[in-house]
Amino acid sequence: MDKYIGRLLDNRYEILEIIGTGGMAVVYKSLDHRLNRMVAIKILKDEFFQDEEFRRRFHAESQAVAMLSHPNIVSVYDVSASGDADYIVMELIEGITLKQYMEKKGVLNWRETLHFSMQIAKALEHAHSRGIIHRDIKPHNVMILKNGSAKVADFGIARMMSSTNTLTKEALGSVHYISPEQAKGGRVDNRSDIYSLGVVMYEMITGRPPYDGESPVAIALKHINGGAAMPSVINPNIPGGLEQIIMKAMAVDPARRYTSATEMLYDLEEFRKNPSILFYHDLDLRNQEPVRAAGYEGQGARRTAPRNTAERVAGVRQDSGSRPRQTTGRTPVPVRKTENNRPEEQPNRNKKTTIAIIAGAGVLFLILFIIAVNAIAKNMFGSDPTVEVPSFVGKLFKDLDPADYPDLQLVDSKYEYSEDYENGKIMRQDPLPHSQVAVGSTVNFVVSMGVQTENMPDLTRLTVQNAKDMLAPYDLNLRIVEELENSEDVPEGKIIRTEPTKGEPLLEGATVTLWVSEGSGKGLMPQLKDKTFAQASDELTNLNLNLRISQEKENSDTVEKGKVIRSEPAYGQEVKKGDSVTLWISEGPKQTEVPQVWGMDIVKALDILERSKLKGDYVYIDSDKPKDEVVTQSEKVGTMVDEGTTIHLEISNGPTEPTTPPTEASKTVNYTIKNLPANETTAYTLAIYKDGAPYLDNIQVQPGTTEIPVVLEGRGVIYFDLYINGEYYDAIRVDFG
Repeated sequence: MDKYIGRLLDNRYEILEIIGTGGMAVVYKSLDHRLNRMVAIKILKDEFFQDEEFRRRFHAESQAVAMLSHPNIVSVYDVSASGDADYIVMELIEGITLKQYMEKKGVLNWRETLHFSMQIAKALEHAHSRGIIHRDIKPHNVMILKNGSAKVADFGIARMMSSTNTLTKEALGSVHYISPEQAKGGRVDNRSDIYSLGVVMYEMITGRPPYDGESPVAIALKHINGGAAMPSVINPNIPGGLEQIIMKAMAVDPARRYTSATEMLYDLEEFRKNPSILFYHDLDLRNQEPVRAAGYEGQGARRTAPRNTAERVAGVRQDSGSRPRQTTGRTPVPVRKTENNRPEEQPNRNKKTTIAIIAGAGVLFLILFIIAVNAIAKNMFGSDPTVEVPSFVGKLFKDLDPADYPDLQLVDSKYEYSEDYENGKIMRQDPLPHSQVAVGSTVNFVVSMGVQTENMPDLTRLTVQNAKDMLAPYDLNLRIVEELENSEDVPEGKIIRTEPTKGEPLLEGATVTLWVSEGSGKGLMPQLKDKTFAQASDELTNLNLNLRISQEKENSDTVEKGKVIRSEPAYGQEVKKGDSVTLWISEGPKQTEVPQVWGMDIVKALDILERSKLKGDYVYIDSDKPKDEVVTQSEKVGTMVDEGTTIHLEISNGPTEPTTPPTEASKTVNYTIKNLPANETTAYTLAIYKDGAPYLDNIQVQPGTTEIPVVLEGRGVIYFDLYINGEYYDAIRVDFG
């Protein structure tokens, strides 16, 4: 049996059972007696417990992770050591891992993939903002709750595992999701987590990881070299925009990935709002020459709509007839050109080569002919309608009327300072002017904020990261402080107000306070009836309202002992941040003490049982006791039982005519009295009564004795009463034959 099961750590946590085993620790289901809730406890394995440096890092990393508080991160409640155990106390999740969910469902549809990916990205955004990198994002470390939400576990653990320098079967599960820089032993930052998230998304939407091999080393090398198959090659039903997000996150070069989880979340949110959206990640609009006013058509200003998924991910396409940009990170080998822009001919080309070239030209002509026929057919039958994107550069964004552009969606996706464009005017657009795009496509604008001044910009309704990006160019060594505040109007995570306010001067080294919305600070009470206190507490904690939870005990005939009967506020009522919530916990039915009814008339006995809120049933037996007298009762006098319990009685039929002559002598029998109390620690006196009078007295019984022989005398059936130290103990029935 496991040495920890049954132990009480720190006189608080009772270890109940093993629920998981990892590379460095064993996870146990445990009961926190202080808060009366179930928790998960991760205890270091013995081989790591012996390593003092590892234990030091274990505590440091775990305490840092304990500072994280986010609905998509498994909470860490406590980090401690108790005797021979170093352990972490965590939130107990009732659910399965994302890996188990994927194994059960196979390929996930794009909506489920998006749903889980956004929650994982939000968890990473929160952790990265606190300087914590996960380093081991994989489906095994993502828990899926019964309500469909996702929680990321084991933050900070990978840093400790990396110090062991092992590549065991545990590592095999991680190497499928490892970033190239991790595989090379290089420097790791938040972009490593983004890469791993991209791999998880790839597996969700295709049903398999991008790289596989016979050994962990072989798989790691594939991550370093790149070149994974496009997800749409495996699953043609993948929307182009989602595929672009996955492949950008999985870029081998960290510089080509998303710079932050916030940036990735932005694209995921844009895709959620418009699943037909396409991104042009390789197009660096900031370094591109500004697009001229409407009507201008400079060289290379046109861009055609993407023709296939590979081109979507490639980003910017070149003029018609040119090859799409490579997305693997490899540089295409240039083809030498002659003055006629034809491949330079080799002087000694042989006849076979000439034939091959002619055949290749024929195949190319056939392909171009088919493409042309398809294009004509599309135009004739009206499939895949497109529209030309107008030039919006130089126009005021607020003056654009969406009704004038029914075939396009106009979005102000980014704001930048500019000395060339007035505040509110469009500086750049994507897609570029005169591009042919599908009807319903989104046109993203970069809008000018005017000339940057030394005054505070308007940061309201921006995320904290976006606000920091806006303040960074000031180069004033600003100290940025975040304060949380409830808001009915501003979404959670967005800025409500700032100090200094918009337009006020910013000074060197000044403190900028950002009040960040925690949401409305309100919620509705969930249905908690018939749940344990621990389960109910977890549900209330997940409301993120810092509710003060207390419990009261109450008897119930309908709710099982230990389960919630009701709550105050009740189910469906509104609760606010910091409110008190009381849970009434069932103690089961009320109990009552069993009265003495033996020796009484049956009518009186039943009346006494009823007054004690007990039930009685009975059978008649032969006895020399008076007729209708209670001879025995099933429960001992003074026992506590549930109200409504049935007490079984034996009732005397009354004395019968003697079957032997009255002058027949009494019989003597050797009788063994059994079931004496075994828990007595001192000697006691046993007395036997017959017909209410002492029969055998002063029988000394030693501690631990459970039976004792006696000699009894009588005729027929006689009931004797046993008394211990003067108190009634039991009745025995002796048949003298």
